[in-house]
Amino acid sequence: MLPIGKLDSLRARYREVEEMLCQPDVLGDSKRMTALNRERSELFEVVSVYGEYEQVGAQLADDREALADPELRELVEAEIPELEAKSRELETKLEELLRPTDPNDARNTVLEIRAGTGGEEAALFAADLFRMYQRYADKVGWRVEVLSTSEAAAGGFKEIVALVTGSKVYSRLRFEGGVHRVQRVPATESQGRIHTSTATVAVLPEADEVDVEIDEGDIEFQATGAGGPGGQHVNTTNSAVIIKHVPSGIMVRCQDERSQHKNRARAMAILRAKLLEREQSAAAASEAAERRGMVGTGERSEKIRTYNYPQNRVTDHRLGLTLHKLDQVVEGDLDEIFTALRADFQATLLEHHAP
Repeated sequence: MLPIGKLDSLRARYREVEEMLCQPDVLGDSKRMTALNRERSELFEVVSVYGEYEQVGAQLADDREALADPELRELVEAEIPELEAKSRELETKLEELLRPTDPNDARNTVLEIRAGTGGEEAALFAADLFRMYQRYADKVGWRVEVLSTSEAAAGGFKEIVALVTGSKVYSRLRFEGGVHRVQRVPATESQGRIHTSTATVAVLPEADEVDVEIDEGDIEFQATGAGGPGGQHVNTTNSAVIIKHVPSGIMVRCQDERSQHKNRARAMAILRAKLLEREQSAAAASEAAERRGMVGTGERSEKIRTYNYPQNRVTDHRLGLTLHKLDQVVEGDLDEIFTALRADFQATLLEHHAP
């Protein structure tokens, strides 16, 4: 049974937020505008589906009433089963939308991929992982903007950082954080031996200025020339930037743009995401072990998935899920894995919130 009262309250709040967004005092306050726009975005889907559910319900009521009319009976008898099926479908969707969620789910995401153990092969694997996520993003209509790269001498990436924007990015990518392991024969391996390498993925919800306020006095800023392989093709001036947040010790370097201003803006975006993750991880760590396990701690030391090329197999160790279609997964076919991870997370959330 749907909680109609709660749905009505959400719709009322959605309308209230829309009215507030038109008020002059809000239009002149960028932080408040950001917060209200985010709330509106989070409410939009459930309000839209609820409206459709009501329309179908009203049509069903009219059709059932029309059964008493001999001239309309045949017509509505054919239509009612379709409307009932649609009503059940919308009810299920509303139940899913009303389940407890993480407040970060609707956020865009800063995606960091770093080569781990395995030398040159690890750097190539890091590039393969980035390509996998990029293919998935293309498929679902997300936009991927590379913020920073550090290329390896033999190809691939020592590190690549990108901003992924679109609908519910964090809710799908959040479970990708951790150590990914690959088992395959490197192109440089003459005797056909299988090597094991790793890459680390970090998934950070994008932070707005309203979420993380950074005191300019806490920032050390340095302009440098671009370095690393390919650096000479990025720029020849001191447009690369290094930003250090003194209180936390976090350092961020950006060099991919020719404009120092753009590199600084990108570095600050990454820094805000890192500080938000740090703040949220600290909050999670202070809670009970059960709660901490539910929301995740953001730790990256745990091996979460293995990509075995000789057997065309991918295994997610958290779920015990094994798929024999690695060739499709690395091309961005991640829906089955993401759906299973999300379902497991939702089940844990429901268990935690059960009375």
